Amino acid sequence: MKDIAERLMDLAEAHIRNAGYGGFSFRDLAAEAGIKSASVHHHFPTKATMAAAVARRYADRFFAAVAPRNGESVEDVITAYRSVFKASLNRTGKVCLFGVLGAEVGGLSPEVAHEILSFLRRCIDDLSRRIGGPDAEARAFQVMATLHGGMMLAGVFQDVAAFDQAAAPLT
Repeated sequence: MKDIAERLMDLAEAHIRNAGYGGFSFRDLAAEAGIKSASVHHHFPTKATMAAAVARRYADRFFAAVAPRNGESVEDVITAYRSVFKASLNRTGKVCLFGVLGAEVGGLSPEVAHEILSFLRRCIDDLSRRIGGPDAEARAFQVMATLHGGMMLAGVFQDVAAFDQAAAPLT
């Protein structure tokens, strides 16, 4: 039963990253998973519930990948974030889930909008704490804006090198 829910979230994440929140329906997911649409509703009562669950899972994976390391420098922290963003881009060729959803935040349910804000606030807080210093929060915003912007450019240019160019000043 849990495997079906995970498969549905995998499919939903791929659709969101490809075409945004409106890029899938429960009927689409059911057809791809080989189940009935009612079975999707059994696991996720609404599309917003599903998108919020996908977002939480994505955030958990992200923060596990950028977790603090003993003796890390500021450069190590920024490199960890940049590496996770780039690995995701290399793996899928698509913008980060929160980059896609963030662009749509004004038209999303409060439940999904909360997950977007929570993720970005957590990134800013984590980076600020680990970077340290009087301008840490401003630097954290700069890092996140640069990484998300770089992913967007890579998607538009259909070239990961665009991400590398955008993220180069972070070193």
